[in-house]
Amino acid sequence: MGTRNALRFPLVRFRLYPTPEQEVQLLEHCAHARYVWNLGLEQRNMYRPAFGPTPTFVAQSRQLTEARSGSSWLADGSQTVQQQALRDLDQAFRNWRTNPGHFGRPTWRKAGAHEGFRIVGPRALRWERLSRKRARVLIPKIGWVDWRWTRHPGEPKSYRIKRDAAGRWWICFAVRPDPIPAPDNGSIVGIDRGVTHAFAMSDGELVDVPRLAPAESARLLRLQRRLARQRKGSNRRERTKRQIARIRHREINRRKDAVEKLTTRLAAEHDLIRVEDLKIGNMTRSARGTVEAPGTNVAAKAGLNREILRSGWGEFARRLEDKAPGRVEKVNPAYTSQRCNRCGHVASESRESQARFRCVACNHTANADVNAAQNIAAGCAVTARGGSPLGEPVKREPTPV
Repeated sequence: MGTRNALRFPLVRFRLYPTPEQEVQLLEHCAHARYVWNLGLEQRNMYRPAFGPTPTFVAQSRQLTEARSGSSWLADGSQTVQQQALRDLDQAFRNWRTNPGHFGRPTWRKAGAHEGFRIVGPRALRWERLSRKRARVLIPKIGWVDWRWTRHPGEPKSYRIKRDAAGRWWICFAVRPDPIPAPDNGSIVGIDRGVTHAFAMSDGELVDVPRLAPAESARLLRLQRRLARQRKGSNRRERTKRQIARIRHREINRRKDAVEKLTTRLAAEHDLIRVEDLKIGNMTRSARGTVEAPGTNVAAKAGLNREILRSGWGEFARRLEDKAPGRVEKVNPAYTSQRCNRCGHVASESRESQARFRCVACNHTANADVNAAQNIAAGCAVTARGGSPLGEPVKREPTPV
């Protein structure tokens, strides 16, 4: 759907604990934001060049005032929440037009899937800490709502209130992160991202992302089979969906925790961090094809896509750039897994298996992922089979202003 700003701020998330009465009001805010977004989206989608210019945020904001005067349901809600939904929609369209390769065209928001709203500006600073593990935030039209304090949120630019698929409420502050200072030790590390091991370091370290325990995976499978038998729209089906969401969120939270700890350590220990310049969106594209040209090995490709997404490759690269701005370089991944780090010979036969690399020229043996990481650390890429290693320029991430 894409409501991200042109300048992206990481989110500091906390668990929100509304009372039953406040939860009803929060859901009402979510419904208002969703309704205004969809209404504004429909209006923009219907416009054609013959109708004149597409309505802007200012024009739609004036129309929102008129709609509130004619609808008691909208008038009972917060104008701040509803107006921000229009502002988010306008930002989403501008992002899409300026960078369509990265941002998708805004789409509809659906009940149950998009339960949330955003507060920006001075209102985002209306929070206070009450005790060691308790704080509260002042939400328009609702009042003070408690949340669990686990760290200082910094100086937030905005915050978003949202409910996940498991029925839990969160408050997510958007803050500009403080970069981790470089150690100034001249250390360079290369990182290869894979499926067998999520991350392989050029120093030989292999890092795996935590997954669900066998008992959790078995319970997830039972719940999915139960969900397939239950009647759509029933209360039992909704309860089963929440149980499935809770298990899935455990895996998501474990992956995020592992990525945060790893990126913090890498940014603190190394002056320069080199990673592959991977197009993850293209790599995880479905292989189904079309009716006229159906794809092959669709199930196997779908399984590979799931493993790639579970490994958190994209999140890892984003958090590295947040914590070590200007110190992350992206290297062309071409043939890094087929090049011998010792002699530079390139041959696909050297990659004997997923885990083993043995150079057919010099007989050097190593872990295949570690060998690739060492090539990445050296910033080496080659252009063709058997070619000599070229010192191709690497792409340096720009330092945020």
